[in-house]
Amino acid sequence: MATDTHLLERLLTRDEAAEALRATPRFIRRLIAERRIRFVYVGRTPHIPESAIADYITEHTVHPVTVRWRAGKAA
Repeated sequence: MATDTHLLERLLTRDEAAEALRATPRFIRRLIAERRIRFVYVGRTPHIPESAIADYITEHTVHPVTVRWRAGKAA
């Protein structure tokens, strides 16, 4: 069963989600169509929970790699 915080969570429109990700609304539509981001239908319109935006950013964050150098070459 969903927790109360999920029920009261703010739902973003495609345009608001695009602004939050600094992307185009078309990209958000593609994420929804490909089921690459969590969304909720309100009537016939898909909305994206704010936590889904945070989850998407976390899942797609690229962390730096530590490189050791020996004699001018990566080890």
